[in-house]
Amino acid sequence: MSRLCAFVRPWLGKGLHHLRHPTRRGILIAIGALPAALVLYVIVLIPFTPGIGDIRKARVDQPARILSADGKLLAEFKPSNREWVPLSQISPHMVDALISTEDHRFYEHHGIDFKRTAGAALHTFSGDRQGGSTITQQLARNLYPDEIGRAPTLTRKIKEAITAFKIEAVYSKPQILETYLNTVPFLYNAFGIEMAARTYFGVSADQLTVLQAATLTGMLKGNAYYNPVINPERALARRNTVLAQMVKYGKLTDAQDATLSKKPLRLDFERQTEPPGPAPHFAQQLRKWLIAWADRNDYNIYSDGLVVRTTIDSRLQAMATAALKQQANQLQGSANGVWSGRNGCTVGNDLFKTFMRETPDYKSARDGGASDEDALKKLAADRTFMRALCKDKTTVQAGFLAIDPRSGQIKAWVGSRDFAGEPFDHVQQARRQPGSTFKAFVYGAAFAAGAKPSDTIVDQAVEMPLEGGEIWRPNDDVPPSNKPMSLRDALAFSRNRITAQVMQAVGPDKVARLARAMGVRDSELKPVPSLALGTSPVTLKEMVSAYSTIANDGEYMEPRMVTRIENSKGDVLAEFASASPERALSASADRTLLDTMRDVVNRGTGASIRSRFGIRADVAGKTGTTQDNADGWFILMDPQLVAGAWVGFDDGRVTLQTEGARSALPIVGDFFSRALRARIVDPRARFDTEVQPGAFETFRDRLKTWMDGLFASKTPAVAPRAPAHAPASRAAGPVVAPAPEPAEVPPSSGVAQAGAAAASGASAAASGASAAAVPPDIARMFGQPPVLGASSSAGASAPPPAHQDQAPQQAPYPPQEPMLAPTPTPDDSAGGNSAGAQYTPPTPQPQGN
Repeated sequence: MSRLCAFVRPWLGKGLHHLRHPTRRGILIAIGALPAALVLYVIVLIPFTPGIGDIRKARVDQPARILSADGKLLAEFKPSNREWVPLSQISPHMVDALISTEDHRFYEHHGIDFKRTAGAALHTFSGDRQGGSTITQQLARNLYPDEIGRAPTLTRKIKEAITAFKIEAVYSKPQILETYLNTVPFLYNAFGIEMAARTYFGVSADQLTVLQAATLTGMLKGNAYYNPVINPERALARRNTVLAQMVKYGKLTDAQDATLSKKPLRLDFERQTEPPGPAPHFAQQLRKWLIAWADRNDYNIYSDGLVVRTTIDSRLQAMATAALKQQANQLQGSANGVWSGRNGCTVGNDLFKTFMRETPDYKSARDGGASDEDALKKLAADRTFMRALCKDKTTVQAGFLAIDPRSGQIKAWVGSRDFAGEPFDHVQQARRQPGSTFKAFVYGAAFAAGAKPSDTIVDQAVEMPLEGGEIWRPNDDVPPSNKPMSLRDALAFSRNRITAQVMQAVGPDKVARLARAMGVRDSELKPVPSLALGTSPVTLKEMVSAYSTIANDGEYMEPRMVTRIENSKGDVLAEFASASPERALSASADRTLLDTMRDVVNRGTGASIRSRFGIRADVAGKTGTTQDNADGWFILMDPQLVAGAWVGFDDGRVTLQTEGARSALPIVGDFFSRALRARIVDPRARFDTEVQPGAFETFRDRLKTWMDGLFASKTPAVAPRAPAHAPASRAAGPVVAPAPEPAEVPPSSGVAQAGAAAASGASAAASGASAAAVPPDIARMFGQPPVLGASSSAGASAPPPAHQDQAPQQAPYPPQEPMLAPTPTPDDSAGGNSAGAQYTPPTPQPQGN
């Protein structure tokens, strides 16, 4: 080390001496070394500038075009509010004004105007800062702001110059002008000359006059400073400067300038908004997927001209949008009536007072020293604040989704009433309690375990102990009948007490696993008893996907949005076939479930599908309503299409005044009736619900037949018994008008401490009802000991509530003859929960994925 220091020290000393006492030779060497260093620096920066390939892609701005399955344009994915127009469709006045003002030697240089650059540098050194960038250099900044940067440094200027040379090597002069004019920003989210012409003057780019072209050109020096909307005096002065430049370079005469410079700006300003398209929420979700696909495959969705062919049917999408808007508007009228007056959006309403306390305005008033009362009074006096808060909290929202169960293709997607006013997607982003629509998984798990629709459970008071010493008491809109009710009737009339007992027999874990297998795969499902009544929040997309599994013979098909991606020439870049089906539920159990769910629309809570909308097709479905009617659901299954709707408010504390059969069902009913009339969905399509017997059942029946024949001579003749594998579907018969739908009871979760519930428990015991009775037959099927107090007689099914006109239990469907006149639906708003301490599961607010 000491030797190295001894060697370096003399050289270092000589260097310092030359710096202090420079010679003429040293100065000449230093001056000659500067250009060499600059050249070396430029060479080093070249790899950090855009390549020729990137420049070629950037020139042609071809956004991805999203097409429906029937070839209709759904959306274009643009990086901004821009519409590309060729140079031939741009006013020549704009080109003249641009070149005269920004780069009058544009046709003479090759990217850099060295004379202008040197002049700008001299002016800058003298204190009068000027820009020397050519149109090509400005284009380089516009196309590659991240790669080049905008800081006023030597590095940025060198990168800009290198990129300008590359652009000139790739583009012709007309192409450079066209690209520049289509990429330059003009404030108010208007990019390019076409959108600027529309925004500031209400005309197209080819209609721009000399004055309009001069005004827009003047903005290029500083959009904000020369903004003609908020700084008209500056914009006018800058416009006249541009006119003078046009005179200087022979584009205008002095006489024209004298006349034009005296005229006002005459703006026709209107912000430009990108049209949402017919399926905006679908397009929003698709954009995320497409960006990921493009990144993996080295494509740009904004410039490579991709053509994305989706699964959406534009006709079904239009029908869904119309049906949702019509029903939501009607519900909004009812909501407005409820929230108007003294008990509406006023401080007299405790709930609305809570909303007021949650606003930043209230918090600001309290931080300023105001008391709670004074802060509320101040806000209540602000009519604008009160109207805005009332609208935000009481606007009815809805979501709709339709899927082809055979392929998983999404056919219609409506995420809200109005995308512009509510871009939040209530199909995929919102998680809400599904209510009784979740019961399909409970009965599906029961049928998979061996239960039959004819099996019965006593309709009795139910008490289920929970963790922490609490007791869950599910209720219905009528008192317990203490009579057996078949599973078929329990699902058709959405009986909470029966469903809770089925859940107890099957087990929450099995139900949760089945729901996940069938399609509820993103949301967390808590395996607790109340899950039977839909207390775990899920998305509408998950529920419709799971019901598609039911309609697809128990096989899950992953929902998909895209079938094919092509380039701008029509060459196929990628094809997306349907995912492989996944068996979620056995075919026999699924067909039994599907046949049982037919009764929901034939004579149960969804009967208005038949009576009101006149739908005669072979359909099945389920209604759903959550606590206090906070959420309304309905999902309908057809062999070719499954559609579901959710209705509610963004804030779950605001509730509807009607249940799911009256809020969400009309959307689906209207949609399906339109689709069937248009023959987009075949009204003749039928579900195959014939349950084929297994090998064991076949052997058992043959053995029984042989035994009966063997002992026939010794045994008195008896009526033949139906085979265990009797088909779940019923033979066609006379047509009967569907009964009015009964009320659906929200999943009230009555919970009280064990001590507080003693009286209720004693009352139930006195009536002969067991707290958690399970029929002996079903208990044996589930591997449990039978519980006393339950009946397994198949024929003693409890009738529907007395106020309903009950149709025959075995009424066949689909009908083969015209239906009778629709029967009016009775008012079911009186249905309530039994008295006692009640526990209301918290209703989660909409949240993102």
